[in-house]
Amino acid sequence: MRGRWLVGVVGVVVLAYITVNTLRTEGLDPRGLERGARLPPFAMPLAASAGKDEYANIATRADSGPEGKVPACTVRGPDVLNVCELIERGPVVLVFVVTDAGDCADQLDVVDRVAPRFPRVGFAAVALHEDLDDLRRRLRERRWSVPVGYDRDGAVGNLYGVGAVCPLFTFGGRDGRVAGTELGVLDEREMTARVAALAAGGPLPEAAR
Repeated sequence: MRGRWLVGVVGVVVLAYITVNTLRTEGLDPRGLERGARLPPFAMPLAASAGKDEYANIATRADSGPEGKVPACTVRGPDVLNVCELIERGPVVLVFVVTDAGDCADQLDVVDRVAPRFPRVGFAAVALHEDLDDLRRRLRERRWSVPVGYDRDGAVGNLYGVGAVCPLFTFGGRDGRVAGTELGVLDEREMTARVAALAAGGPLPEAAR
């Protein structure tokens, strides 16, 4: 499995407050992906089982150098968070977080409460630039049931246009395209409204880009 992960380091930049990667691929908006854009493929180890030398795979084809040895969509297993697999099952809610920031950790509590109400929607969190031991400790303490992937160098966060706001939500439709992007904290009512609209296949509330 390890040979299929990203083997190079893709530009690590740590911000003083939330340690989120702010390097940008040319043309990406640091406020997240625009509505209608395709969800970029990625596969990453789940935080609970990740090795400290494992990086996310963001390759779209084989032998893509530092992006990955095989296409990300093909990397699957019980210890893998794969967005392609989530999309195959239905709508998707991705939340990009740094769990040692209080608002972000609290936001995952809200996600955990909302997710069981929508069994046909796939929920997942992507933890950016975190110390793995500290992240695992928080997983044990907070007992989040939503799967949390380990984005060691922020390559996936960079791909999804994560900037200096934590958290960032990406809502993906059944068609594999972005239904909306939301910056900052959502309360339970706001999140429920957005996920309900996503599950119904309708437009998200106007606050979502």
